[in-house]
Amino acid sequence: MKTLKKLLSYPLSVLFYIFFGITLLTFHPIQWVCLKLGGYSAHKKSVDIFNFFLLRCLNILGTRFTIQNEFDLPVDRPCIFVANHQGMYDIPPIIWHFRKHHPKFVSKMELGKGIPSISYNLRHGGNVLIDRKNGREALTKMSAFADYLNTNNRSAVIFPEGTRSRTGAPKKFAVQGLQLLFRKMPEAMVVPITINNSWKLFRNGSFPMGIGVHLNMKVQKPISVKSEDPESLVAIVERSITADIK
Repeated sequence: MKTLKKLLSYPLSVLFYIFFGITLLTFHPIQWVCLKLGGYSAHKKSVDIFNFFLLRCLNILGTRFTIQNEFDLPVDRPCIFVANHQGMYDIPPIIWHFRKHHPKFVSKMELGKGIPSISYNLRHGGNVLIDRKNGREALTKMSAFADYLNTNNRSAVIFPEGTRSRTGAPKKFAVQGLQLLFRKMPEAMVVPITINNSWKLFRNGSFPMGIGVHLNMKVQKPISVKSEDPESLVAIVERSITADIK
């Protein structure tokens, strides 16, 4: 069975990358037109639909998605989605399934160029690009990012591990950026999310892709930012997320 699965992974990976590339190239000009002619709202809709199609591309590999959320998340104030990070394909299900919360990402600056559709959205969609080697500048950008989210009632998505886990095992959270968001966004709701199995898409590297992966996202109990001091809140959120990693 394992041998058959490995053999199937090669043609399915080729097919995936063909449709993945077509999706990136198609939605880049669509995003540009939507932003120029329709502003933020039209651009956001194009990004939502773009990520819906990225999920369909992953279905080619037999990838299934389960989003476990038993909570009624608020839309009248920002959320701060905090999750462990297992791979780049953690992002499309978050954008699509939490689209009504207008999720905006904290991302490394290197991703802001060179990738059709994805880089364009990171630069123009309200996200923040930070230089990990320049801590002072990164915190300044994070502060401005928090102001933007508060003013426009939009939500942050942050992966405080910094880099993805290639085995699924959790890494220690970097706390400075998260604590800054908590201090600047006292009215926000923190939404911890545990991601499982995303790393299995890359268990063989970029090629062939892992097939038949069941990517699971579980929303843990949301916490009001102002219910705890920032240092304690980071520790609570980290425990909530990592306790459910399988």
